[in-house]
Amino acid sequence: MVDGLKQAIDAAAERIGPHVLKTPVIEAPYLSADLGCRVLLKLENIQKTGSFKIRGATNKILQLSEADRKKGIITASSGNHGAASSLAAKLTGTKVDIYVPEGASPAKLALMARLGGTVHVFGEEGGLAEREAHRVALEQGRAYVSPYNDPDIVAGQGTIGRELIEQAPDMDAVIISVGGGGLAGGISGYVKSMRPEVETLGCSPEASAAMIASIRAGHYVEVPHGDTLSDGTAGGMDEDSVTFPLCRDNLDDLELVSEAEIADAFRDIFQHEHLLVEGAAAVTLAALRKQSDRFRGKTVVLVLCGANISPAVVKRLL
Repeated sequence: MVDGLKQAIDAAAERIGPHVLKTPVIEAPYLSADLGCRVLLKLENIQKTGSFKIRGATNKILQLSEADRKKGIITASSGNHGAASSLAAKLTGTKVDIYVPEGASPAKLALMARLGGTVHVFGEEGGLAEREAHRVALEQGRAYVSPYNDPDIVAGQGTIGRELIEQAPDMDAVIISVGGGGLAGGISGYVKSMRPEVETLGCSPEASAAMIASIRAGHYVEVPHGDTLSDGTAGGMDEDSVTFPLCRDNLDDLELVSEAEIADAFRDIFQHEHLLVEGAAAVTLAALRKQSDRFRGKTVVLVLCGANISPAVVKRLL
């Protein structure tokens, strides 16, 4: 997939264009002044279903066979991919069963149900829910739509990188949250294919950072997963994930952030830039703050990947 990634993303952009938003890039005046660099925000938090995930899910589901669509699909999600799959499946009249981990965000559970998905709670973290969903799909002879470990999913998420090349032609760096790696692998792969000089920084919460730990080890490793505000990036990943080589080869640097740093970043974005984001999006600002010296005077894009956060968590953070 690595060699044909750009072509796959270009094709995905044409395929999903009528069904997703081409989200804007805006300047963040407060953050720019505070950090001494020009901060641009890619607003996937206003994307359909409140997350970038609609891109990959739409690209995948539109390419399923008629037989697979009739049987219905099975997927796993901490919430955003499940909601995206539910909405994308409506384009083809396909039913969706979604396996979610215990403790999934109530806001995301409600969104999945509202969009027509059937939710099944399984396992303490996302990796366990994914394995169960895959097992059931094999048992029932139905298509399993991975939240990240699928070239079509990665290509859909990578359309953000394609848009950034056009929308932020002077960017020096882009900072991307990393969970299973579909978003980070797709964006960084496309950006590097077009402008290899642009710095790419992948970031995760300290409490759950399977991809970063694996890249640093040079191979897949198991890591513990604690509670985190960044529930959208939390959980394990497949040992053979197509996203591992993409993230390993196209992310220039990696950063881990604490829960306190994520909470502070959320408040900054909410109070000063007047935007609602979820924890996974705030991770990017937390990472920029930790590495602000290296980006001083540069133009940096933060990918605000989603906004699906429960009112109770917003109240607590504020």
